[in-house]
Amino acid sequence: MSTHPDLAEPEQSSSPEESSEAPAPGKRRRRWRIVLYVLLVFVLLGAGGAVAGGLYLKSVEKSVERVDAFSEVPEAARPTKAAVATDALNILMLGSDSRDPDNTQGSRADTIIIAHLTKDRSSAQLISIPRDTWVYVPKAAKNDYADRNAKINASYAWGGIPLVVQTVEKFTGVRIDNVAIVDFGGFKEIIDALGGIDIEVEQDFTSIHPPYRKFTKGTMHMDGATALDYSRQRKQFADGDFARIRHQQQVITAILDKGASGGLLGSPTKLNDFLRATANSVSVDKTMSLVDLASQLRHLRSGNLTFLTNPSKGTGMVGSESVVFPDKAKDKTLYEAVQNDKVDEILAAATK
Repeated sequence: MSTHPDLAEPEQSSSPEESSEAPAPGKRRRRWRIVLYVLLVFVLLGAGGAVAGGLYLKSVEKSVERVDAFSEVPEAARPTKAAVATDALNILMLGSDSRDPDNTQGSRADTIIIAHLTKDRSSAQLISIPRDTWVYVPKAAKNDYADRNAKINASYAWGGIPLVVQTVEKFTGVRIDNVAIVDFGGFKEIIDALGGIDIEVEQDFTSIHPPYRKFTKGTMHMDGATALDYSRQRKQFADGDFARIRHQQQVITAILDKGASGGLLGSPTKLNDFLRATANSVSVDKTMSLVDLASQLRHLRSGNLTFLTNPSKGTGMVGSESVVFPDKAKDKTLYEAVQNDKVDEILAAATK
C-alpha cells in the first residue's frame, strides 16, 4: 500500500494562487461511439468508434496537439501499480477555461479528474478533485517554486502539466498513465455542433457574467454559450466550487445524451463539425493513442460510467485563502481502491 504524507492536516502556509428504462442495445452502442469522441472533450471514454470510424478518427487524431507530460516527472518519486491493477488505466484530465471572465491569474488547472478504467475495461469511474483542495505540491523540475502545501491547481501555474502529474500522484498514490487537457471555452462550438443540450437546473439563479442570463429551475435547453456560462457559475451556491463541479458533470452527461440521440453518426456534416470542434479544444500526452483506446473500450456501456467527487472535510481558511480540506482517511481508502482496481470499494469511498 502507498502512504499519503500529503493527506495530513494542512500547515498554515499560504499560496500565491488563489429515463427509467434501459436503452436498447443499438442505442447503447451508439452512445458509446459518441462517448469516444467526447473523450477528447473531457470524458475520455468510448466504445465502438474504432470499428465505426477508425480511419476518420485517425485523421482527427493527427490534428490533436501533443504535450510532454512525463519527462520532467522523477521516476523514483512515482507510485508503482499494484500487480492486480497492472492492466487498469488511469487518465488524468485537466480542464482550463481561457475565456472565463473570472480567470485573471493566467494558467490554472480549473478542473482535475482522474478517470480510472478497469483492467477488463468494463467500467470507468471519473473522480473530480476540487481545484482548491489543499495538498502538498512537490518541487518543480525547472524552478524553485512549490515544495510546500498549496491549492492543488497552483501546481499548474508553478510547473505546468508535469508538476500537476507529480502533485496528483503524490496526493493519491495512483500512477497516472495518460493525460488529456481540455479548454472548456471550446465547449461552446462542440455544443452548438450538437444543436444544443438539455440541462436540469437545480434552482433559479442569475449568472454573474454579462449578459447576466437567468437560469430557471427545471429542464432548460441551452446553446453552447449558455451551457458554458452555466458551467462557470459557483458563487450563487452555498457549496461554491462543488456546485461548479456538478454543473460541469451535467454538461458532459448532456453532451453524451444528445450525441447518442441526435443522429450525429448519421450526419457526416454534423459529425465532422463535432469532431473538429473537439480536436481544436484538446491536447493529449505524446503516448496516448485514441484509436487504440477506442478498440479497448468497445464493450463499455453507458450504465458503467460513474462521476464521483474526491471526499473532503469541507472548506475553510488557510491564511487569507479559502481552501477545501481533503478527508485524509476517506481519501486513503478511495485511492487504495483505485490502486487495486476494486470498483465496489471506489464507489463506496467517493462522493457522488
